[in-house]
Amino acid sequence: MEAGSTVSAVRSQRVLTGEEIRPALLTIKEGKIHKVLPDLGAALHTAGEVLDVGNSLVMPGIVDCHVHVNEPGRTAWEGYWTATRAAAAGGVTTIVDMPLNSIPPTTSLENFQEKLQSASGRCFVDTAFWGGVIPGNQLELRPMVQAGVAGFKCFLIHSGVDEFPHVRDSDLHTAMRQLQGSGSVLLFHAEKEIQQPLAEDGDPCEYSTFLRSRPDVMELEAIRTVTELCLQYQVRCHIVHLSSAQSLELIRTARQAGAPLTVETTHHYLTLSAEDIPSGATQFKCCPPIRSIANQEQLWSALSAGDIDMVVSDHSPCTPNLKHLDSGDFTQAWGGISSLQFGLPLFWTSACKRGFSFPDVVRVLCKKPAQLCRLDNQKGSLLPGHDADLVIWDPEREFVLTPYLGITLHGEVKGTIVQGKLVYFNGSFSPQPLGELLINHNVAQTAL
Repeated sequence: MEAGSTVSAVRSQRVLTGEEIRPALLTIKEGKIHKVLPDLGAALHTAGEVLDVGNSLVMPGIVDCHVHVNEPGRTAWEGYWTATRAAAAGGVTTIVDMPLNSIPPTTSLENFQEKLQSASGRCFVDTAFWGGVIPGNQLELRPMVQAGVAGFKCFLIHSGVDEFPHVRDSDLHTAMRQLQGSGSVLLFHAEKEIQQPLAEDGDPCEYSTFLRSRPDVMELEAIRTVTELCLQYQVRCHIVHLSSAQSLELIRTARQAGAPLTVETTHHYLTLSAEDIPSGATQFKCCPPIRSIANQEQLWSALSAGDIDMVVSDHSPCTPNLKHLDSGDFTQAWGGISSLQFGLPLFWTSACKRGFSFPDVVRVLCKKPAQLCRLDNQKGSLLPGHDADLVIWDPEREFVLTPYLGITLHGEVKGTIVQGKLVYFNGSFSPQPLGELLINHNVAQTAL
Protein backbone atom coordinates (compact mmCIF):
# COMPACT_ATOMS: atom_id res chain seq x y z
CA MET A 1 0.00 0.00 0.00
CA GLU A 2 1.32 3.44 -0.94
CA ALA A 3 1.09 6.81 0.77
CA GLY A 4 -2.05 8.57 -0.40
CA SER A 5 -4.16 5.41 -0.34
CA THR A 6 -7.51 5.15 1.41
CA VAL A 7 -7.32 2.46 4.08
CA SER A 8 -10.26 0.11 4.71
CA ALA A 9 -8.72 -1.77 7.62
CA VAL A 10 -5.52 -1.98 9.68
CA ARG A 11 -4.27 -5.20 11.24
CA SER A 12 -1.52 -5.45 13.85
CA GLN A 13 -0.30 -7.79 16.56
CA ARG A 14 -0.14 -4.71 18.80
CA VAL A 15 -3.13 -2.37 18.86
CA LEU A 16 -3.57 -0.09 21.87
CA THR A 17 -7.25 0.02 22.76
CA GLY A 18 -8.10 1.50 26.11
CA GLU A 19 -5.55 0.26 28.64
CA GLU A 20 -4.42 -2.88 26.83
CA ILE A 21 -2.38 -3.92 23.83
CA ARG A 22 -3.68 -6.86 21.84
CA PRO A 23 -3.89 -8.22 18.29
CA ALA A 24 -6.74 -6.52 16.50
CA LEU A 25 -8.25 -5.46 13.24
CA LEU A 26 -9.54 -1.91 12.94
CA THR A 27 -12.08 -1.44 10.20
CA ILE A 28 -12.57 2.02 8.75
CA LYS A 29 -15.67 3.41 7.07
CA GLU A 30 -15.98 6.92 5.60
CA GLY A 31 -12.92 8.13 7.48
CA LYS A 32 -14.18 6.89 10.87
CA ILE A 33 -13.24 3.90 12.98
CA HIS A 34 -16.04 1.44 12.28
CA LYS A 35 -15.09 -1.52 14.47
CA VAL A 36 -12.20 -2.76 16.58
CA LEU A 37 -12.21 -6.52 16.16
CA PRO A 38 -10.11 -8.97 18.17
CA ASP A 39 -10.61 -11.74 15.62
CA LEU A 40 -7.91 -11.39 12.95
CA GLY A 41 -9.86 -13.78 10.77
CA ALA A 42 -12.43 -11.01 10.39
CA ALA A 43 -10.13 -9.51 7.76
CA LEU A 44 -11.56 -12.04 5.34
CA HIS A 45 -14.90 -10.26 5.57
CA THR A 46 -13.53 -6.75 5.11
CA ALA A 47 -14.21 -4.94 1.85
CA GLY A 48 -11.08 -3.32 0.44
CA GLU A 49 -7.40 -3.80 1.11
CA VAL A 50 -6.12 -4.49 4.62
CA LEU A 51 -2.97 -2.74 5.78
CA ASP A 52 -1.12 -5.39 7.77
CA VAL A 53 1.63 -3.74 9.82
CA GLY A 54 2.82 -6.88 11.58
CA ASN A 55 4.15 -6.19 15.07
CA SER A 56 4.20 -2.38 14.79
CA LEU A 57 2.25 -0.61 17.51
CA VAL A 58 -0.98 1.06 16.41
CA MET A 59 -2.40 3.80 18.62
CA PRO A 60 -4.35 7.06 18.27
CA GLY A 61 -2.67 9.77 16.23
CA ILE A 62 -0.95 12.48 18.23
CA VAL A 63 -2.71 15.80 18.81
CA ASP A 64 -0.15 18.60 19.06
CA CYS A 65 -2.02 21.66 20.28
CA HIS A 66 0.97 24.04 20.31
CA VAL A 67 2.42 24.63 16.84
CA HIS A 68 3.56 27.88 15.22
CA VAL A 69 3.14 27.59 11.45
CA ASN A 70 3.67 31.31 10.63
CA GLU A 71 1.70 31.40 7.37
CA PRO A 72 0.68 33.86 5.99
CA GLY A 73 3.31 36.56 6.25
CA ARG A 74 6.31 34.60 7.57
CA THR A 75 6.09 31.51 5.42
CA ALA A 76 9.89 31.56 5.06
CA TRP A 77 9.97 30.58 8.74
CA GLU A 78 7.50 27.74 8.16
CA GLY A 79 4.37 27.24 6.08
CA TYR A 80 1.51 24.75 6.21
CA TRP A 81 2.96 22.50 3.51
CA THR A 82 6.22 21.78 5.33
CA ALA A 83 4.88 21.96 8.90
CA THR A 84 2.12 19.44 8.30
CA ARG A 85 4.44 17.10 6.41
CA ALA A 86 6.74 17.17 9.45
CA ALA A 87 3.71 16.43 11.62
CA ALA A 88 2.72 13.48 9.43
CA ALA A 89 6.26 12.07 9.57
CA GLY A 90 6.06 12.24 13.36
CA GLY A 91 2.72 10.49 13.79
CA VAL A 92 0.91 13.77 14.53
CA THR A 93 -2.54 13.64 12.95
CA THR A 94 -3.87 16.98 14.28
CA ILE A 95 -2.10 20.26 14.93
CA VAL A 96 -3.54 23.42 16.44
CA ASP A 97 -1.89 26.49 14.97
CA MET A 98 -0.98 29.37 17.26
CA PRO A 99 -2.24 32.89 16.44
CA LEU A 100 1.31 34.21 16.00
CA ASN A 101 3.87 34.58 14.32
CA SER A 102 1.90 34.93 11.11
CA ILE A 103 1.16 38.32 9.56
CA PRO A 104 -1.56 39.18 10.23
CA PRO A 105 -1.96 37.41 13.58
CA THR A 106 -5.24 35.61 14.27
CA THR A 107 -6.69 38.38 16.40
CA SER A 108 -9.85 39.26 14.46
CA LEU A 109 -12.52 37.49 12.46
CA GLU A 110 -11.11 38.96 9.24
CA ASN A 111 -7.60 37.75 10.10
CA PHE A 112 -8.94 34.30 10.99
CA GLN A 113 -10.59 34.05 7.60
CA GLU A 114 -7.27 35.00 5.99
CA LYS A 115 -5.61 32.22 8.02
CA LEU A 116 -8.14 29.69 6.77
CA GLN A 117 -7.60 30.80 3.19
CA SER A 118 -3.82 30.41 3.54
CA ALA A 119 -4.14 26.92 5.03
CA SER A 120 -6.76 25.64 2.60
CA GLY A 121 -5.45 22.81 0.42
CA ARG A 122 -1.99 22.89 1.99
CA CYS A 123 -2.31 20.65 5.08
CA PHE A 124 -1.20 17.02 5.14
CA VAL A 125 -2.80 16.52 8.58
CA ASP A 126 -5.92 17.97 10.19
CA THR A 127 -5.44 21.53 11.41
CA ALA A 128 -7.32 23.62 13.96
CA PHE A 129 -6.63 27.19 15.01
CA TRP A 130 -6.20 29.29 18.13
CA GLY A 131 -7.27 32.93 18.17
CA GLY A 132 -5.36 35.63 19.99
CA VAL A 133 -6.19 38.10 22.78
CA ILE A 134 -4.40 41.43 22.48
CA PRO A 135 -5.21 44.89 23.91
CA GLY A 136 -8.39 46.29 22.37
CA ASN A 137 -9.70 43.25 20.46
CA GLN A 138 -12.28 42.13 23.02
CA LEU A 139 -15.21 42.62 20.61
CA GLU A 140 -13.58 40.19 18.16
CA LEU A 141 -13.55 37.28 20.60
CA ARG A 142 -17.18 36.17 20.43
CA PRO A 143 -17.31 36.36 16.60
CA MET A 144 -14.14 34.24 16.43
CA VAL A 145 -15.65 31.70 18.84
CA GLN A 146 -18.72 31.48 16.63
CA ALA A 147 -16.48 31.11 13.56
CA GLY A 148 -14.84 28.07 15.15
CA VAL A 149 -11.48 28.90 16.73
CA ALA A 150 -10.43 26.32 19.33
CA GLY A 151 -9.81 29.04 21.93
CA PHE A 152 -7.47 31.96 22.52
CA LYS A 153 -3.91 32.70 23.55
CA CYS A 154 -2.41 35.76 25.20
CA PHE A 155 1.01 36.86 26.41
CA LEU A 156 1.75 38.41 29.79
CA ILE A 157 5.16 39.58 28.50
CA HIS A 158 6.45 40.81 25.13
CA SER A 159 5.64 38.11 22.58
CA GLY A 160 8.74 38.63 20.45
CA VAL A 161 6.74 40.15 17.58
CA ASP A 162 5.29 43.65 17.67
CA GLU A 163 2.02 42.79 15.89
CA PHE A 164 0.97 40.57 18.83
CA PRO A 165 1.32 42.86 21.89
CA HIS A 166 1.03 41.47 25.40
CA VAL A 167 -1.96 42.15 27.62
CA ARG A 168 -2.19 43.95 30.94
CA ASP A 169 -4.46 43.16 33.87
CA SER A 170 -7.27 45.38 32.60
CA ASP A 171 -7.21 43.63 29.20
CA LEU A 172 -7.41 40.25 30.93
CA HIS A 173 -10.48 41.16 32.96
CA THR A 174 -12.19 42.45 29.82
CA ALA A 175 -11.34 39.29 27.87
CA MET A 176 -12.46 36.99 30.68
CA ARG A 177 -15.84 38.71 30.85
CA GLN A 178 -16.24 38.23 27.09
CA LEU A 179 -15.38 34.52 27.34
CA GLN A 180 -17.65 33.70 30.28
CA GLY A 181 -20.30 31.22 29.18
CA SER A 182 -18.72 30.70 25.76
CA GLY A 183 -17.19 27.29 26.48
CA SER A 184 -13.90 28.59 25.14
CA VAL A 185 -10.49 28.54 26.80
CA LEU A 186 -7.78 31.16 27.32
CA LEU A 187 -4.16 30.08 26.98
CA PHE A 188 -1.43 32.02 28.75
CA HIS A 189 2.23 32.49 27.95
CA ALA A 190 2.93 32.72 31.64
CA GLU A 191 5.94 34.95 32.20
CA LYS A 192 5.78 38.42 33.71
CA GLU A 193 8.40 41.13 33.95
CA ILE A 194 9.46 41.43 37.57
CA GLN A 195 9.62 44.81 39.27
CA GLN A 196 13.40 45.05 39.10
CA PRO A 197 14.39 43.89 35.61
CA LEU A 198 17.57 41.88 35.73
CA ALA A 199 20.51 43.31 33.83
CA GLU A 200 21.79 40.94 31.16
CA ASP A 201 25.29 40.98 32.53
CA GLY A 202 27.80 38.30 31.69
CA ASP A 203 28.94 36.76 28.43
CA PRO A 204 25.98 36.77 25.98
CA CYS A 205 27.35 33.59 24.39
CA GLU A 206 27.00 31.65 27.63
CA TYR A 207 23.63 30.01 28.18
CA SER A 208 23.80 30.80 31.89
CA THR A 209 23.63 34.50 31.04
CA PHE A 210 20.35 34.06 29.20
CA LEU A 211 18.96 31.74 31.88
CA ARG A 212 19.56 34.37 34.58
CA SER A 213 17.56 36.87 32.52
CA ARG A 214 14.40 34.67 32.68
CA PRO A 215 14.30 33.45 36.32
CA ASP A 216 11.66 31.12 37.76
CA VAL A 217 9.97 34.01 39.55
CA MET A 218 8.79 35.41 36.20
CA GLU A 219 6.72 32.26 35.65
CA LEU A 220 5.63 32.11 39.28
CA GLU A 221 4.21 35.65 39.28
CA ALA A 222 2.47 35.16 35.95
CA ILE A 223 0.88 31.89 37.07
CA ARG A 224 -0.27 33.58 40.27
CA THR A 225 -2.19 36.04 38.06
CA VAL A 226 -3.62 33.21 35.94
CA THR A 227 -4.87 31.22 38.94
CA GLU A 228 -6.57 34.29 40.45
CA LEU A 229 -8.36 35.07 37.18
CA CYS A 230 -9.34 31.45 36.67
CA LEU A 231 -10.89 31.21 40.12
CA GLN A 232 -12.64 34.56 39.82
CA TYR A 233 -14.27 34.08 36.42
CA GLN A 234 -14.46 30.25 36.19
CA VAL A 235 -13.39 30.47 32.55
CA ARG A 236 -11.22 27.56 31.41
CA CYS A 237 -7.57 28.61 31.52
CA HIS A 238 -4.49 26.82 30.25
CA ILE A 239 -0.81 27.44 30.96
CA VAL A 240 1.31 26.81 27.89
CA HIS A 241 4.88 25.46 27.99
CA LEU A 242 5.41 25.28 31.76
CA SER A 243 9.15 25.39 32.35
CA SER A 244 9.58 26.10 36.06
CA ALA A 245 8.65 23.44 38.61
CA GLN A 246 8.49 26.17 41.28
CA SER A 247 4.97 27.02 40.08
CA LEU A 248 3.54 23.53 40.59
CA GLU A 249 2.35 24.05 44.17
CA LEU A 250 0.47 27.20 43.13
CA ILE A 251 -1.20 25.23 40.32
CA ARG A 252 -2.18 22.37 42.64
CA THR A 253 -3.66 24.77 45.17
CA ALA A 254 -5.74 26.57 42.55
CA ARG A 255 -7.11 23.33 41.16
CA GLN A 256 -8.04 22.10 44.61
CA ALA A 257 -9.92 25.37 45.10
CA GLY A 258 -11.94 24.69 41.94
CA ALA A 259 -10.02 26.49 39.18
CA PRO A 260 -10.75 24.97 35.72
CA LEU A 261 -7.03 25.08 34.95
CA THR A 262 -4.91 22.83 32.72
CA VAL A 263 -1.16 22.80 32.12
CA GLU A 264 1.20 21.65 29.40
CA THR A 265 4.94 21.25 29.19
CA THR A 266 7.09 20.54 26.16
CA HIS A 267 9.40 17.87 24.83
CA HIS A 268 12.42 20.13 25.12
CA TYR A 269 11.87 20.87 28.80
CA LEU A 270 11.59 17.13 29.46
CA THR A 271 14.61 16.20 27.33
CA LEU A 272 17.15 19.03 27.45
CA SER A 273 18.86 20.61 30.45
CA ALA A 274 20.73 23.86 31.03
CA GLU A 275 23.84 22.03 32.19
CA ASP A 276 24.29 20.43 28.76
CA ILE A 277 23.83 23.48 26.51
CA PRO A 278 27.18 24.49 24.95
CA SER A 279 28.43 28.05 24.62
CA GLY A 280 27.01 29.80 21.58
CA ALA A 281 24.45 27.05 20.88
CA THR A 282 21.57 29.45 20.27
CA GLN A 283 19.43 26.72 18.68
CA PHE A 284 18.56 25.82 22.28
CA LYS A 285 17.09 29.24 23.10
CA CYS A 286 13.39 29.34 23.90
CA CYS A 287 11.14 31.24 26.29
CA PRO A 288 10.60 30.31 29.05
CA PRO A 289 14.10 28.82 29.09
CA ILE A 290 15.31 25.26 29.42
CA ARG A 291 16.20 24.90 33.09
CA SER A 292 18.25 22.54 35.28
CA ILE A 293 18.27 18.74 35.43
CA ALA A 294 16.79 18.89 38.93
CA ASN A 295 13.92 21.07 37.64
CA GLN A 296 13.38 18.64 34.77
CA GLU A 297 12.97 15.71 37.14
CA GLN A 298 10.31 17.64 39.04
CA LEU A 299 8.44 18.20 35.77
CA TRP A 300 8.51 14.46 35.07
CA SER A 301 7.18 13.75 38.57
CA ALA A 302 4.38 16.29 38.07
CA LEU A 303 3.47 14.74 34.73
CA SER A 304 3.31 11.29 36.33
CA ALA A 305 1.12 12.62 39.14
CA GLY A 306 -1.26 14.40 36.75
CA ASP A 307 -0.31 17.91 37.87
CA ILE A 308 0.85 18.52 34.28
CA ASP A 309 -1.83 17.38 31.85
CA MET A 310 -0.13 17.11 28.49
CA VAL A 311 3.08 17.39 26.47
CA VAL A 312 3.35 19.36 23.23
CA SER A 313 6.08 20.50 20.86
CA ASP A 314 5.77 24.31 20.93
CA HIS A 315 7.22 24.00 17.43
CA SER A 316 8.53 27.51 16.73
CA PRO A 317 10.79 27.69 13.68
CA CYS A 318 12.54 30.67 12.14
CA THR A 319 15.05 31.35 9.38
CA PRO A 320 18.63 30.37 10.36
CA ASN A 321 19.92 33.95 10.42
CA LEU A 322 17.54 34.82 13.28
CA LYS A 323 19.28 32.29 15.51
CA HIS A 324 22.57 34.26 15.22
CA LEU A 325 24.55 31.04 15.05
CA ASP A 326 27.54 32.95 13.67
CA SER A 327 27.89 35.12 16.78
CA GLY A 328 26.36 32.66 19.26
CA ASP A 329 24.70 35.56 21.08
CA PHE A 330 21.80 34.21 23.15
CA THR A 331 20.52 37.70 23.92
CA GLN A 332 19.97 38.47 20.23
CA ALA A 333 18.78 35.08 18.94
CA TRP A 334 15.16 34.23 18.23
CA GLY A 335 13.64 32.07 20.96
CA GLY A 336 12.07 28.92 19.58
CA ILE A 337 12.76 25.21 19.06
CA SER A 338 11.54 23.11 16.15
CA SER A 339 10.67 19.52 17.03
CA LEU A 340 7.23 18.79 15.57
CA GLN A 341 8.43 15.66 13.75
CA PHE A 342 10.22 14.12 16.74
CA GLY A 343 7.85 14.58 19.68
CA LEU A 344 6.83 10.93 19.97
CA PRO A 345 10.34 9.43 20.09
CA LEU A 346 11.63 12.27 22.27
CA PHE A 347 8.90 11.64 24.79
CA TRP A 348 9.00 7.84 24.69
CA THR A 349 12.79 7.64 25.01
CA SER A 350 12.68 9.36 28.40
CA ALA A 351 9.22 8.26 29.50
CA CYS A 352 9.82 4.54 29.14
CA LYS A 353 12.80 4.79 31.52
CA ARG A 354 10.54 6.42 34.12
CA GLY A 355 7.83 3.78 34.15
CA PHE A 356 5.38 5.44 31.75
CA SER A 357 3.19 3.01 29.82
CA PHE A 358 1.73 3.22 26.33
CA PRO A 359 -1.67 4.26 27.76
CA ASP A 360 0.20 7.09 29.54
CA VAL A 361 1.61 8.16 26.18
CA VAL A 362 -1.89 8.30 24.71
CA ARG A 363 -3.16 10.23 27.73
CA VAL A 364 -0.61 13.05 27.54
CA LEU A 365 0.01 13.21 23.76
CA CYS A 366 -3.47 12.43 22.41
CA LYS A 367 -6.42 12.48 24.79
CA LYS A 368 -5.63 15.50 26.97
CA PRO A 369 -4.65 17.80 24.06
CA ALA A 370 -7.84 16.79 22.24
CA GLN A 371 -9.89 17.58 25.36
CA LEU A 372 -8.28 21.02 25.65
CA CYS A 373 -9.41 21.88 22.12
CA ARG A 374 -12.81 20.22 22.57
CA LEU A 375 -11.96 17.81 19.77
CA ASP A 376 -12.14 14.75 22.02
CA ASN A 377 -15.45 13.68 20.48
CA GLN A 378 -13.52 12.82 17.30
CA LYS A 379 -9.79 12.80 18.13
CA GLY A 380 -7.42 11.18 20.61
CA SER A 381 -8.97 7.70 21.05
CA LEU A 382 -9.43 4.48 19.08
CA LEU A 383 -13.19 4.27 19.47
CA PRO A 384 -15.90 3.43 16.93
CA GLY A 385 -17.24 6.67 15.50
CA HIS A 386 -14.04 8.61 16.12
CA ASP A 387 -11.88 9.79 13.24
CA ALA A 388 -9.61 7.04 11.93
CA ASP A 389 -6.46 8.91 12.97
CA LEU A 390 -3.67 6.41 13.67
CA VAL A 391 0.06 6.36 14.21
CA ILE A 392 1.90 3.15 13.33
CA TRP A 393 5.28 2.99 15.03
CA ASP A 394 8.05 0.80 16.36
CA PRO A 395 8.77 1.80 19.99
CA GLU A 396 11.89 -0.38 20.15
CA ARG A 397 13.59 0.96 17.02
CA GLU A 398 16.59 3.24 17.74
CA PHE A 399 17.96 6.17 15.75
CA VAL A 400 20.27 9.12 16.40
CA LEU A 401 18.93 12.69 16.35
CA THR A 402 21.74 15.21 15.95
CA PRO A 403 19.94 18.47 16.91
CA TYR A 404 19.29 16.94 20.34
CA LEU A 405 23.01 16.60 21.16
CA GLY A 406 23.30 13.44 19.07
CA ILE A 407 21.23 11.41 21.54
CA THR A 408 19.85 8.00 20.63
CA LEU A 409 16.07 7.94 20.52
CA HIS A 410 13.63 5.06 20.75
CA GLY A 411 10.54 4.95 18.56
CA GLU A 412 10.36 5.21 14.79
CA VAL A 413 7.16 6.23 13.05
CA LYS A 414 6.30 3.91 10.17
CA GLY A 415 2.96 5.29 9.08
CA THR A 416 0.35 7.97 9.78
CA ILE A 417 -3.33 7.69 8.89
CA VAL A 418 -5.60 10.75 8.96
CA GLN A 419 -9.34 10.12 8.65
CA GLY A 420 -8.66 6.81 6.93
CA LYS A 421 -6.10 8.18 4.48
CA LEU A 422 -2.46 7.05 4.56
CA VAL A 423 -0.67 10.39 4.56
CA TYR A 424 2.78 9.01 5.45
CA PHE A 425 4.18 5.51 5.04
CA ASN A 426 7.74 4.16 5.16
CA GLY A 427 9.35 7.53 4.47
CA SER A 428 6.95 8.64 1.70
CA PHE A 429 4.18 11.24 1.83
CA SER A 430 0.84 11.32 0.06
CA PRO A 431 1.24 13.12 -3.29
CA GLN A 432 -1.27 15.78 -2.26
CA PRO A 433 -2.31 17.26 1.12
CA LEU A 434 -5.19 15.23 2.55
CA GLY A 435 -5.77 16.96 5.89
CA GLU A 436 -8.85 18.98 6.74
CA LEU A 437 -9.30 22.33 8.46
CA LEU A 438 -11.08 21.80 11.77
CA ILE A 439 -13.61 24.46 12.64
CA ASN A 440 -14.61 23.86 16.23
CA HIS A 441 -18.38 23.61 16.04
CA ASN A 442 -18.55 22.30 19.62
CA VAL A 443 -17.47 25.68 20.98
CA ALA A 444 -19.36 27.63 18.33
CA GLN A 445 -22.66 25.99 19.23
CA THR A 446 -22.10 26.65 22.93
CA ALA A 447 -21.59 30.33 22.26
CA LEU A 448 -24.64 30.86 20.08
